[in-house]
Amino acid sequence: MSQAWGNQRGATGFTSFEFEMGGKWLEVLKEIAPQVTRAAVLRDPLITAGMGYLAAIHALAPSIGVQVAPIDVRRSSDTERAVAAFARASNGGLIVTADPAAIVHREAIIMLAARHRLPAIYPYRFFVTGGGLISYGLNNIEQYRLAAGYVDRILRGAKPADLPVQAPTRYETTLNLRTAKALGLTVPDKLLVAADEVIE
Repeated sequence: MSQAWGNQRGATGFTSFEFEMGGKWLEVLKEIAPQVTRAAVLRDPLITAGMGYLAAIHALAPSIGVQVAPIDVRRSSDTERAVAAFARASNGGLIVTADPAAIVHREAIIMLAARHRLPAIYPYRFFVTGGGLISYGLNNIEQYRLAAGYVDRILRGAKPADLPVQAPTRYETTLNLRTAKALGLTVPDKLLVAADEVIE
């Protein structure tokens, strides 16, 4: 979620849209599931974030031997059909972007990944506590803490236009070992050590 304030001279606040995250999601997916050679990217094609994440994933994919297929997440029935069709071929995985539609349909997406035995990476921790495999994304608590600091500075007289829009500064990884086991994945020790939270 982005937070911004502004006036006639400019804007300030925090953004959650780091398009380079798309490449990081692909890297982590490949690390936890090395057999993946095809990645379906669940994103909303009508918003900038969805297009930006997909472009970053496309840019990295050839260098690590992964083919990318976009899937629209705006309507859950369409998503279900597209994921089922994608899963008919082997060595597939899912990348779920930080789009509002993916958050709205998160339970259905997690169930689709489980049903079709597709390793999936998600943008937020709550996907993983809900049964998803792994997440890598910004720390929302840190974002709100920093936002509170900006509010305090503005209330003390700072001009919003003088405070820059900031990108996330802290990221977290959450891993669900139960889901990894159900998918038959052996989680690399490096990933286990790097995870901020491991659900067993």
